[in-house]
Amino acid sequence: MAKLEYRADLKLATATLEAIERSVVASQDNGFREHLGASVIGRPCERQLWYAFRWAKKSSHDGRTLRLFARGQREEDEIFALLRNAGIEVVQTDNATGRQFCFSHIGGHFGGSMDGACVGLPEAPAKWHVVECKTSNAKSFNELEKSGVKKVKPDHWAQMQMYMAWTGMDRALYIAVCKDDDRLHLERIEADHGAQKMLTDKAQRIIASANPPDGISTDPSWYECKWCDYSQICHGTEVPLPTCRSCGHSTPEIDGNARWSCARHKADIDASMQREGCGAHRYIPALLSNFAEAVDGSEPDNWVQYRNKKTGYTFINGAMPEGYESEEIHACECKDVLGDPAVQEFRQTFSARVTA
Repeated sequence: MAKLEYRADLKLATATLEAIERSVVASQDNGFREHLGASVIGRPCERQLWYAFRWAKKSSHDGRTLRLFARGQREEDEIFALLRNAGIEVVQTDNATGRQFCFSHIGGHFGGSMDGACVGLPEAPAKWHVVECKTSNAKSFNELEKSGVKKVKPDHWAQMQMYMAWTGMDRALYIAVCKDDDRLHLERIEADHGAQKMLTDKAQRIIASANPPDGISTDPSWYECKWCDYSQICHGTEVPLPTCRSCGHSTPEIDGNARWSCARHKADIDASMQREGCGAHRYIPALLSNFAEAVDGSEPDNWVQYRNKKTGYTFINGAMPEGYESEEIHACECKDVLGDPAVQEFRQTFSARVTA
């Protein structure tokens, strides 16, 4: 391959590119998905899914990744147009609402948005199919052609199983577009009722669990752990964001409307309140277990005392000045600081807070 050389006469619009990327990043959503999605329920690590459901970290992406997501969404309309041109009937919106097909289960905490449905495939003209559209790079696409979606993209397969369960259809059509050369892979998927129940039970466990479930591995060098967004929370000393969902006072209720309740304030907490949290936030003790052990506490006074496993010092997750509020514990990069007598004296003398 010829080596590319820098040319001084090229007038690259670098500033414009940077402005585009900044605008794309600024337009992304708040990074907190309110429900556990069908698109991720097929992933193997229940702890990862629990962290996502509990907002352990804010999801954020760079401009390039966001543009790739947008491309995938635009591709759906192209694919459905191809199906229609081939004489296949396609439905993309719910006639009752005029919007994309959306499903909500387990009290509103588990659900998803289906791309669409179709009928009139030459292989089964009378059979309605769930339709799921995806884009893929050449390597992944070649694997799909060779081994099929269940083996290569089990999360996509699980997503279609849930849509079949929720619509009552027993077939799905998986359509993948190769981003490198525009090849198409179309695969018909049969409903697997046993898998649908297993996936539903899995979602129920994750939503109902007050503590993080077991992870896929206790080895941080395991390949799936190395690339996980929550690796430093699961295997290291990073602490989840102090939103209501990481607080021991909150509970996802399963009686409908995706409701969360707060035992401390004896009230429901909507999504905006959950994101903000409050000064009464106290971490679920298991979330600090990598570096601290809960040894005492008071529910009426709202504090939990921990022994720092790294130093042996004790510290309190509670109100200042004696206690460390949850924002401080989250911000503290060196957990040896927590409970250090000198640091504690400085905090109390100057009403100081740990910020890094």
